[in-house]
Amino acid sequence: MLKGKKIILGITGSIAAYKSAYLLRLLVKEGAEVQVLMTKAAKEFITPVTMSALSGRPVLGEFFESKDGTWHSHVDLGLWADLMLIAPASANTMGKMVSGICDNLLLTTYLSAKCPVFVAPAMDLDMYKHPATQDNVKKLKEYGAVIIEPATGELASGLSGKGRMEDPEVIVDNLRAFFSEKNKPLKGKTFLITAGPTYEKIDPVRFIGNYSSGKMGFNLAEEAASRGAEVILVSGPSQLKTINPAIKRIDVESAEEMKEACEKYFKSANAAVMSAAVADYTPETVADNKMKRTGDELMLKLKPTTDIAAMLGSRKRDDQVVAGFALETNDARKNAVEKLKKKNLDFIVLNSLEDEGAGFMSDTNKITIIDRENKTKEFPLKTKQEVASDIIDYLLSYLK
Repeated sequence: MLKGKKIILGITGSIAAYKSAYLLRLLVKEGAEVQVLMTKAAKEFITPVTMSALSGRPVLGEFFESKDGTWHSHVDLGLWADLMLIAPASANTMGKMVSGICDNLLLTTYLSAKCPVFVAPAMDLDMYKHPATQDNVKKLKEYGAVIIEPATGELASGLSGKGRMEDPEVIVDNLRAFFSEKNKPLKGKTFLITAGPTYEKIDPVRFIGNYSSGKMGFNLAEEAASRGAEVILVSGPSQLKTINPAIKRIDVESAEEMKEACEKYFKSANAAVMSAAVADYTPETVADNKMKRTGDELMLKLKPTTDIAAMLGSRKRDDQVVAGFALETNDARKNAVEKLKKKNLDFIVLNSLEDEGAGFMSDTNKITIIDRENKTKEFPLKTKQEVASDIIDYLLSYLK
């Protein structure tokens, strides 16, 4: 959740500043871009050299460089950041933040910041309990800052109580949770997703099936769930496992069982993505016992299965979105468009076995999305996880 996020880490004068080095290391490890701002007092506790080495950026603390006059714009910094974290935040700095005093680069950046601000206080227990500090904490919350409450334990003074800056791991967890919640545009939505093959029984030991692994559908389920959706994943036989607890997995075997599960859950779904490779035909009769080899030929009489995507397409309401998949070996675009219209889908995801790296079993896919107005969007070969993200991005425009 922190990958690519631009974070300002403000460090103030506190013995807890030593924790900021580890905190910075964790943020960088998560993939965040971190710009460190230090007050003059902070540099008495930990050196800018340490923080610069860990962040890969020069540490800023002054409004301009005395040697060449380089100006460090607090306005630009405030616009650049996705989040500002002040850790540790001393009683002095919090008091200045509340009063609007801006006598250093950290404070002027705070007053200019357009992004969310997180504050992790650190001080002795009596300082934290003092009514003035508690009033400042209250006002900072009213101004919109998120206070990461200090922990209770042994303090630098030798006393024990509430005032220790929270552990870096906990602070990072708070930031992860914030960005996770912020990036959940599908919160409150329910997705019905099908995945994997179906097995159509011939007898107790044989079946008609296909090579689908279920990877595409499982990645779609994880992607939708990561964006806040409640996901009903109806899966044919697959060795894959789900990770996100927001995914409710329904395991089925045959096309008929998949159809019944989709009928049950479709009414409550905002969107349905039919990525399963459902058998088009199933044996008309299933032998009770294993069929013996008795001749040179075995004749199986097959009957069509229910076209699940077409069934849902015919039943979808105006507030529902139904998307399907088309795996083709020839005349790919033509066949996909025919399926799109026949099944009454909102859009169809075309992948062709003619494209190297696409199709069953592989970890990659190359897709083209076609909508009802015959508009197309082509994507290069990507991992199925990335493809799932592209598909959910595309579907979001329909839900809006």
